[in-house]
Amino acid sequence: MSRIPKVVGADADAAAEAAALVVETHARLSRWLQPGQTLAQIDAFVAQTLESLRCRSCFLGYRPGGAPAFPSHACLSVNECVVHGTAGYAPAPIKLGDVLKIDIGVTYRGWIGDAAWTYVFGTPTPEVARLCEAGKASLRRGVEALRPGNRYMAWARAVQGCVEDEFGLHLIRGLGGHGYGRRLHGPPFIANTVPTYPGEWPDGALFCEPGVLVAVEPMLAIGTGETRQKRGTWPVFTADGSLSAHYEHDVLITDAGPRVLTLGLESIRDVIV
Repeated sequence: MSRIPKVVGADADAAAEAAALVVETHARLSRWLQPGQTLAQIDAFVAQTLESLRCRSCFLGYRPGGAPAFPSHACLSVNECVVHGTAGYAPAPIKLGDVLKIDIGVTYRGWIGDAAWTYVFGTPTPEVARLCEAGKASLRRGVEALRPGNRYMAWARAVQGCVEDEFGLHLIRGLGGHGYGRRLHGPPFIANTVPTYPGEWPDGALFCEPGVLVAVEPMLAIGTGETRQKRGTWPVFTADGSLSAHYEHDVLITDAGPRVLTLGLESIRDVIV
């Protein structure tokens, strides 16, 4: 028997409702964002929006594996910070040229929604435009691989082929997507790169099965796939200080193929000028 929980019927509908609230939060946020705001102000806006939508952050207070409780409603990661930036880690206001990753997770009627998008402040440089296009393109191609009969390894091959072979950029090693549902994190772990040695990613050999909910999320950088992180803190940075991007969808695998529950993120205003 598979160790990965599955959803059908009303449960699938409930998961879709939670995911839709994440999209709505991103949409409202994208219309409000402007240079000069601090991460604390952005996090407060997320908190107010979630309250108005009658859901709550599933990140605030989250404490996996003995880590310190996450102190913010959203993950707010600027420039070389790849993921898990807190509202207080960088006090300077957002300025033109900054690349901000916003990861929003909600709990609604017992179900999780979790999706990230990258926002660029000011007209993107060619380098930043390429970084963001690589992230979006790899997410689209990877999602298409999440079909019954395929293994999760197909996701990694599609994402890695796009980001590294076609765009010449770097996927972040050691980070990846995950199953979710009534909990934020569960099996399977979904790496963005194919294994380099036997046993590196056992879940990659599992078949995509109908009814499985996954949050899939390419994380990529211009200069390196390596990271650094100060012990006892949340933010994860690129090892060389290069710019990074992060895109994430919630997906329900069905008999007919992948159903993107966070559909609509692609159409939000993600260049803030």
